[in-house]
Amino acid sequence: MVRVHVTANLPIRVEPMVFADRVEIRLGNAFPAVLVVDREALPRLAGAIDEGLAAFDASAKQKGQG
Repeated sequence: MVRVHVTANLPIRVEPMVFADRVEIRLGNAFPAVLVVDREALPRLAGAIDEGLAAFDASAKQKGQG
């Protein structure tokens, strides 16, 4: 498993690879980690991120009610 810690100030750049129907998501500056995502997989990746945000929101609501 490769683990990349993404922080609020980590540079994130997206490079479209139109010829390959993919995007490169570059995390970091000097020696970036690169995530290559097929076009068809982008909604799935976005959905996973949305699930994470929803989990944080649900946790915050539970803590507020507790």
